[in-house]
Amino acid sequence: MPSRRRFLAGSTALGVTGAAAGCSVGKEVGGGDAAPPAGRPSASVVPATQPKAQRLNFVVVLADDLGWGELGGYGQKLIHTPRLDALAAEGLRFTDAYAAAPVCAPSRCSLLTGLHSGHATVRENPWGPEGQGSLTEHDFTFAEALRARGYRTGLIGKWGFGPEAPDQPSHPNSRGFEEFYGYITHRHAHDYFPDYLWDNGTRQEIPANRDNARKVYAPDLIQRRSLDFIDAHKDEPFLLYLAPTVPHAPSQDPDLGAYASEPWARPDKAHAAQVTSFDTLVGSVVDRLTEHGLAERTLILVTSDNGPHEEGGTDPDLFDGNGPLRGYKRNLYEGGIRVPLIAWSKGRVPAGTTDRPTPLIDLLPTLADLAGAPVPTDIDGLSLAPLLRGARGTARHDHLYFYRNHSGVTPRADVVDGGRARRLAEAVRRGDFKAVRFAPGQDRRVPDDRWQVELYDLVKDPGERDDLAAVRPREADTLVRLMRESWADTYERAPFGVTLEVARQGAEFLVTATLANGSARPWTAAGLALQAPDRWQVRPLGRTSADRLAAGGRFTARWAVTPSAGARRGWLTGRGTATHAGVPVAYAAQVVAE
Repeated sequence: MPSRRRFLAGSTALGVTGAAAGCSVGKEVGGGDAAPPAGRPSASVVPATQPKAQRLNFVVVLADDLGWGELGGYGQKLIHTPRLDALAAEGLRFTDAYAAAPVCAPSRCSLLTGLHSGHATVRENPWGPEGQGSLTEHDFTFAEALRARGYRTGLIGKWGFGPEAPDQPSHPNSRGFEEFYGYITHRHAHDYFPDYLWDNGTRQEIPANRDNARKVYAPDLIQRRSLDFIDAHKDEPFLLYLAPTVPHAPSQDPDLGAYASEPWARPDKAHAAQVTSFDTLVGSVVDRLTEHGLAERTLILVTSDNGPHEEGGTDPDLFDGNGPLRGYKRNLYEGGIRVPLIAWSKGRVPAGTTDRPTPLIDLLPTLADLAGAPVPTDIDGLSLAPLLRGARGTARHDHLYFYRNHSGVTPRADVVDGGRARRLAEAVRRGDFKAVRFAPGQDRRVPDDRWQVELYDLVKDPGERDDLAAVRPREADTLVRLMRESWADTYERAPFGVTLEVARQGAEFLVTATLANGSARPWTAAGLALQAPDRWQVRPLGRTSADRLAAGGRFTARWAVTPSAGARRGWLTGRGTATHAGVPVAYAAQVVAE
């Protein structure tokens, strides 16, 4: 029976003694014979050796449908974003940052996992009968990377994957986030006045305001919970992934503020108010970090999942939401995938601007690099840590790949695509050149000669107006070849972390745990431990530790487990520990024995 690689967290750290002993007989994870509820697991990973107060914290803020040109630091004139403009001036502003896709779900999957949209698990938005895309137990997120180093991790806001249920592989608690509050599914996140939100594995009903005049505005709850998270974990290293739903449609901000008197349609007033409220949210996070003396020890990254939207009556052209770029949400032209990205850490990140083509898949290796955590070698992202430290020589991608297959269409996006918005499309940027090609339908397997290919020089023509495919066919062919090479129908992942297998052998279970070092550097002092329910007997069948685990190597340990009298089933927890680059890391997995 295969395990689920599952996030394990709590107030008690897993000590080295348990790993070295190779076995543990303790309380049943979750209690009784049921699976442990998501968000209420039992034990934490190994803490780092350096003092917690000296470690760098991380806040990743992801706006929903915020266009490249909708912040003052990127040229916005009508919408007020003073706090973000200040961060852009004091920190590093990326001019050529890219979402991995022009729509939400695939963009967010890639951001979390460091895989571009030709390799990621979720590559399309939910649409019609297809249902909600889900992450799997094979998806390794930046939260899991940091949990291995003992970080407290929280997701507040929109998740957007998997079934709306706890205790399953796609739930945030199973993908590295110790604390989760917000929306699980993509469609539920469209409701700004929801009847409920999820608090870890619990569906939490939201009562109306005291006067019952209206329901509670969810962005207010998200802001309050994010500040509570900082308050609760100010004395330990933390990662906060803050994903509010603003300014996604429908534009329903109840407080139009300074925009109430503008001669605009109400959706435009509300959209502007939501962008400003996003600015206020980020400002409140900065203020709370400053209040706790954490501004110098926290890296804030602010970005968006795709270009500006036009749903619900909002006019992105009124605000010049894509700046000088062509396209909107759903387009593979620059306006649909180029997004703002601001990196700020007081006194740490040097002020300035960079035009390095930077996909958001770089966030996972960057956060892990800065936290001292290993990452799988089969991700597509590259670390930005040297750039954020002000050093030269930050690695650059040979090319960037983008994919779009989405049945939904909006008028402006369809016009930009020349009536091809419902067709499958893909794009590659390499150096100054970018190619976009459209299939005749939604089948990627059609021959190349049936695609329509366009080529642009982004330096000379950032608005992608002058198609060079006919006059520079060699460049176009090269980029099309890269498109084909970037796509994998199924992207098989190399093992990383801990897996468990259970087989029944008479009255006993044979449990096999494997610790896989899928990183590029060797690990030392590797150990595996097994925890079973109370009164279950656990007997190691051989070694449970190894002095060295080579890059790409695996270490396996086995146990015979005897259930207590009358027990029908129970949860087993396997934990693996090791030392990576001089610091401890820890991983865990669970499986039910029955």
